[in-house]
Amino acid sequence: MAAGDHVPARLRVLSANLWNGRAHPDGFAALVERMRADVVAVQEIGPAQAAALRRALPHGVLDPAEDFTGMGIASRAPLPVRRLTLPRRDARVAEITLRSADGGGVTIEVVNIHVEAPHNTPTWTTVARRRGQWRGLERHINANPHRPRLIVGDFNSTPLWPFYRRVAGHLQDAAVIHARRRGARAVRTWGPWHGSPRLLRIDHAFVQHLEIFDFEVVEVPDGDHSAVVVEIGIKEGMRTKDER
Repeated sequence: MAAGDHVPARLRVLSANLWNGRAHPDGFAALVERMRADVVAVQEIGPAQAAALRRALPHGVLDPAEDFTGMGIASRAPLPVRRLTLPRRDARVAEITLRSADGGGVTIEVVNIHVEAPHNTPTWTTVARRRGQWRGLERHINANPHRPRLIVGDFNSTPLWPFYRRVAGHLQDAAVIHARRRGARAVRTWGPWHGSPRLLRIDHAFVQHLEIFDFEVVEVPDGDHSAVVVEIGIKEGMRTKDER
């Protein structure tokens, strides 16, 4: 989805944790199509899910695994994807060009992250990994604080947890912004098993220098996490760093 003949004005991004390969592969691919996602960020993706997702979105990079480390970004159009080195699981970073209000192209960044679960043992290792993941993400944000970006994924952190608050100190929570516009509350995203009530809101979409047009939380077939879907675009007057 680099600059070219067709530069979209809006982008629909779906993010989902696929329960270490247990979510239904074809059901998830059908969800991607139903939600009209342009880009999909996945955590805990397994081989069968990767094969199904590639049929729906043939571009991007998927690295499936069966040890909770499967990650990737898939897209309808070609786009570069690179790794951001972090403890336990590297984040994935994609660059996408969107059309601004004046018709120009602005490159934005989509970051897919999966934060270490706080209940993993031994505790001291988990705490160290979570801190290391935050420090790596913070360095990345601060390296280019003016870049329009979207950070999505399974943060394993509710709004009460330090990791969430640290990210929210730099970027805006798309779920909260959209819910406030509607006079509602942000929806929880995780339950202990498929079909169980969602107990915690730990899957997030944070935006920086981007407009939020829509936000949804949708069930993933046979998954323990719901997916988050956010539609974003360039804020009026936004320029790339080179243009400022």
